[in-house]
Amino acid sequence: MAGKIPQHFIDDLLARADVVELIDSRVKLRKTGKNYSACCPFHDEKTPSFTVSPDKQFYYCFGCGANGTAIGFLMEYDRLDFPEAVEKLAASQGLEVPREQLAPGVEKRRQESQSLYQLTEKAADYYQRQLRSHPAANAAIAYLRNRGLSGEIARDFGIGLAPPGWDNLLNALGDSAQKADRLEQAGLAIRRGDSDGRTRPDRRHHYDRFRNRIMFPIRDRRGRTIAFGGRVLGDDKPKYLNSPETPIFHKGRELYGLWEARQANRDLKRLIVVEGYMDVVALAQYDIRCAVATLGTACGEDHIQLAFRHTAELVFCFDGDRAGRNAARRALEAALPQMQDGRSLRFLLLPEGEDPDTLVRQLGGERFEQLLEEQARPLEDFLFDLLGEGINLQTMDGRARLSKAAAPLLDRLPDGVYRQLMFQQLAARTGLDRETLQEVISAEQARARAAQPAPRPPQAETTPTPGEMPPPDDALLPDLDPGTAEYAPDRGQAPPAEQPRRSQYRLPAERMLIALVLHHPELAARIEDPEPYRTSSDPDLQLLGRLVEVIQSRPGLSKFQLIGHWRGNFRDGTHEILEELVNAPLVSGVQQLAQGDAKLEYDPAAEFADCLQQLDRTAQKQRNRGLLEQLKGSSGQLTEEQRALLANWQRKN
Repeated sequence: MAGKIPQHFIDDLLARADVVELIDSRVKLRKTGKNYSACCPFHDEKTPSFTVSPDKQFYYCFGCGANGTAIGFLMEYDRLDFPEAVEKLAASQGLEVPREQLAPGVEKRRQESQSLYQLTEKAADYYQRQLRSHPAANAAIAYLRNRGLSGEIARDFGIGLAPPGWDNLLNALGDSAQKADRLEQAGLAIRRGDSDGRTRPDRRHHYDRFRNRIMFPIRDRRGRTIAFGGRVLGDDKPKYLNSPETPIFHKGRELYGLWEARQANRDLKRLIVVEGYMDVVALAQYDIRCAVATLGTACGEDHIQLAFRHTAELVFCFDGDRAGRNAARRALEAALPQMQDGRSLRFLLLPEGEDPDTLVRQLGGERFEQLLEEQARPLEDFLFDLLGEGINLQTMDGRARLSKAAAPLLDRLPDGVYRQLMFQQLAARTGLDRETLQEVISAEQARARAAQPAPRPPQAETTPTPGEMPPPDDALLPDLDPGTAEYAPDRGQAPPAEQPRRSQYRLPAERMLIALVLHHPELAARIEDPEPYRTSSDPDLQLLGRLVEVIQSRPGLSKFQLIGHWRGNFRDGTHEILEELVNAPLVSGVQQLAQGDAKLEYDPAAEFADCLQQLDRTAQKQRNRGLLEQLKGSSGQLTEEQRALLANWQRKN
């Protein structure tokens, strides 16, 4: 259903619902005084630290910090998005969820996305039918059987067939030029160019992207088909072909098999990250229903963050060849900023020439899981051994080389006990104390900054390859135009030495503070009292004060959880500002720093302090102007001190 959920309905729903009854239906609660308690459902513990207050209609875990209302509990426990959680809670109270009218532009984008979801679902159904009935299906079925897959697994993963031929899907779903265009937008068809290099608005000028391939539908966290991967049956290239990025599919933010893993496991103890579709499906065939794969791209920080939302333990299981080792190294570096206390990361590099698909068929599921338990190495051992290859730690030069390689990586770990233990490990291996290691980090950062080339002037956009769609921006969060007046990119000139450093995109100090707090929530603690900001006459400062209050009251929220919370609880349009500031066009400034780009000269804490100083200077100037007007209005009765103050202000301004 279209439109936002009115805030008054959410408030009324929370007033009607009983958080104790809701949680007790899923986690058995025990009365302890005026509250209820249980072992926390969100982390492993033996002594109950999870408390539910019937008076406050609120839950809180003193162990892991999980907290919230009935809606928040449904989101976390039942793995639901905010609207789904509201719908589910409302249904339990016999209520129908009302919706507000969306702005025309937002409604149009929502309808377009909904149309693409429906189209990809129809395509998935079509491919599955072809695997059952098409004359060419025998080759595909024989291939799947040779790989040991059963009909049950093929059904669970929605595996299908794109038959040979150039226009099978077009004939089934794109029987008009408009529908062919929609298939192209969904990444399922390609527009061909004519001999004169131009394209024609005609269905005949499209052809199917996927042909003669076994099809693996890619589903999002709600189980909707958003894209496909195809494994060729003949000798065509490439062997594996993925959908391009579309308004509903962004490969850097999705994990193949995650929805299926959640369906098969009420409580995901861990996720096994592998490299290919067939690895995921083969492990599921042997009852290992917790494998996921990246979608033709390196495992990035967004992948890690997504996986850790569903489990506290990740095991990377890659081929043992050079490519697999490189993939493991990239995954390790991407995971470091996400390694909060209580999370576990392990690595298993298989013998060269083996992959999870081939190995599980040789060993069986039970032996494969035993292999994971016994031989998957924890992050700390894998990191130090990987960096220490070819280094003789018996020499001072070897220990120096290890410290230079490891210290900057460890500096990307978030604050906590795990970070301290990792630095203790490095100190034990190198014989260097913590202060010396910090000097190594500073020196490596300075060297990286010195080696960074000067930024190039903006380049004109290149024309996409005919028949392929350029990667679109995020369909969920509104885009920012870096060319607007609000963002003035640096032109490459180095600032004078006495000037404070700036990030690459210039934001007003008020907006920059909001962006910094979004990407680095720990900075909110630097504002001891947000009340003066919240009651300011400046709308941006009001938003900053409210944002700081929310972060301080709900520690541990990621930036995207914060956006979701804001979208669901504040219906005054301010969520659109937050969505803009957290979106991708800030990648050259704030967002790269949030991702730990050591090459970018940027210190979030220093930038935050600088923005606060700018606000103080602006406020002081306003006070001075007010005082000046007062002095001018009473120039005949000025004291000597006032005359001196007036003269000093006029001299400076």
